[in-house]
Amino acid sequence: MRAMLAWLRPLAALLALATLLLLVLSGPGVRFGAFDYRTGLTIFRTWTFYAAIAAGAVALLALLIPSARSRGAMVPVVALVIALAALYPSLAFQSRARSHPPINDITTDTQDPPAYMTTARAYPGADMARQQRAAYADIVPVMLPMPPAQAFAKALAVAEAMGWEVVGRDAAGGRIEAVDSTKWFGFKDDIAIRVRAADAGSPNLSRVDIRSKSRVGRGDLGTNAQRIRAYVERLK
Repeated sequence: MRAMLAWLRPLAALLALATLLLLVLSGPGVRFGAFDYRTGLTIFRTWTFYAAIAAGAVALLALLIPSARSRGAMVPVVALVIALAALYPSLAFQSRARSHPPINDITTDTQDPPAYMTTARAYPGADMARQQRAAYADIVPVMLPMPPAQAFAKALAVAEAMGWEVVGRDAAGGRIEAVDSTKWFGFKDDIAIRVRAADAGSPNLSRVDIRSKSRVGRGDLGTNAQRIRAYVERLK
């Protein structure tokens, strides 16, 4: 029994370090190709979660059992803090997943989504559009009070200011294609922008449509909608 109690403090520290290591490696491991995105997500939301629970439980035991606590409280307290801190990203991820629909192709024009220039990417169709309208009713076309050529130049400048990698541009056709990467996992998302006259009778009014699509997974936790909102805010 004494031997087991003597192991509580170092075990709590070891589990806390393992939790921290799993959390730190989950994103960069995907970004730099050490493992695929499914493994990275499993590490992030599952392995880290259970390792944190184990670290917290052992740390609490080390603090609650007097004979174990008498050996020093600093190590289990630090382990408990690390465990609680590591739980937050996993819980936040699960919360966002539940609060957003499982879709990853968002556009301001669900009837005629902007096409990609480098690779054809079919729009999923009516069910995707229905879910988007229910979740992101604010994602609508942008009207700019300027001719299409001027609007195209502005749309391109804003895309570059967002830090996106512009991989295609067609001023005559009013089309732009760009790529953006998510911060932690480095997931690549493709962006298509289309600029054209709002209607034939308004040469000084342009309509800008944006489409943002994830390359992997089914859901995006609202990332594409947030990206479009940020772009529209700058564009206006």
